[in-house]
Amino acid sequence: MKKYFLSLALIASLFSGIYAQQNAQNTPTTPSTGDLYDGLTRPLTFSRMIPPYALEVTFTKTVHIIFPAAIRYVDLGSIDVMAAKADGAENVLRVKAATQGFRRETNLSVIILSFR
Repeated sequence: MKKYFLSLALIASLFSGIYAQQNAQNTPTTPSTGDLYDGLTRPLTFSRMIPPYALEVTFTKTVHIIFPAAIRYVDLGSIDVMAAKADGAENVLRVKAATQGFRRETNLSVIILSFR
C-alpha cells in the first residue's frame, strides 16, 4: 500500500513539473534590462552626468579650486589627500597631498549650494 501511494505521489509530481514547464514556455517573456525596480527608475543619460575632472596634487604645493557657489559638503576618497575650505571664502576649496610621494588614484567629491 505504501508503494502504491509513493508511486502515485511520484507520478503526480512529474505531471505537475511538466505542467509548470509548459506554462513557463507559453508565457511571453521580455529580456531583462537589469533594472531591479521593473521600470520605476530611469537610466541616467549623459546630459545629466557630471563629468569627472582630473586633479593633480603634490605634497609641496596647494591647489585652490574655485566653485560658482558655496561649498556644502566635501568627501575625500583616502587619507592621502587633505582638503578644507579656504579662510574667508565659502566657495574656495584648498587641496593638498597629505603624504609625500603617493601614487594611488583617489577621489574627491564636492557638493555645492546652487542658487538656481
